Amino acid sequence: MMRGDLLGLKAYQPIIPPEVLSERAGVPIEGVIKLDGNENPYGCSPKVGRALAGYPFYHIYPDPEQRELRKALAGYVGVDAAHIVAGAGSDELIDLILRLFLEPGDGVINCVPTFGMYPFCTEICGGKVIDVPRDKSYAIDIAGIKEAVGEKNEKTKIIFIASPNNPTGNITPQRDILELVKLGKVVVIDEAYYEFSGTTVAPLVPEYENLIVLRSFSKWAGLAGLRIGYGIFPTLIAEQLLKIKQPYNINLAAQVALQESLADIEYLQGTVQKIISERERLFQRLGELKFLKPFPSQANFILCAVVKGNARLIYEGLQKKGIFLRYFDTPLLSNSLRISVGRPEHTDALIEALKEMC
Repeated sequence: MMRGDLLGLKAYQPIIPPEVLSERAGVPIEGVIKLDGNENPYGCSPKVGRALAGYPFYHIYPDPEQRELRKALAGYVGVDAAHIVAGAGSDELIDLILRLFLEPGDGVINCVPTFGMYPFCTEICGGKVIDVPRDKSYAIDIAGIKEAVGEKNEKTKIIFIASPNNPTGNITPQRDILELVKLGKVVVIDEAYYEFSGTTVAPLVPEYENLIVLRSFSKWAGLAGLRIGYGIFPTLIAEQLLKIKQPYNINLAAQVALQESLADIEYLQGTVQKIISERERLFQRLGELKFLKPFPSQANFILCAVVKGNARLIYEGLQKKGIFLRYFDTPLLSNSLRISVGRPEHTDALIEALKEMC
């Protein structure tokens, strides 16, 4: 009865919650140094907690058309609200985009190594993942994408580009994005880490019928646990997404938190600047360790190649000390660690632990 193609689907590997990490490491939960999820170590705006505690209408269904939410987001982005659709995290919007465009067997360009939700959701939606490897500096391969699109022709529908890219941290220049837009396929630019780079193509969306930008409040605004993201779409696509999404997809707590976050931009920009400053310090400290090669990043994490030693052993050894990173060992990302930027004391603890181990 179940779909045969899904029975063999490999489950997505999500972030492990802190209580599980605490038990695994044998340290109190407050002693866990969680540098694996690219979360904001300073949390959300203080206004969010106060607003959530005092909100009186949780017994009422949220607005399925997201009117006030879209209006607030439009003011932040600088586009008309007709271009905005919010989702339960940008993950939901990735799934909705794929469901809107894909027929069984249609192709989706995936510029590996990159965010794992693109191929995961593509397979669930019955699409075909077409991997186009990035170059040695992790820049996208424009010629390779054009070749892949040309080979598949009309069966290739969507191109996903994360900028800054997760897990490598580099951006894709606007000129390259516009070169892809010329191919006539749907080009989705995932700007989940935009606030840490300041580089965006969102203002260009109204000029094109096939350019989409996705963003998140999980990283910069500290709302990962409430699951809210949004996209900037051509109006025709936005209209269709509003039609096919679950009617009440954004819960009221998430809506209140987003609106309060946008009302406290100065505070949140302050925490973003702290993270950017600590990112530069972390990059410098990691570069002093001869067994690591950190890559420059415009996100809130740093990818490191382990050039001497075994990344898995380092990863597991740090876990025993209550420090948790992300480990990668794939053909295009071998013997590597991704380190989220934490507070200064987290950086200090990590560097000391690495020195002790290696």
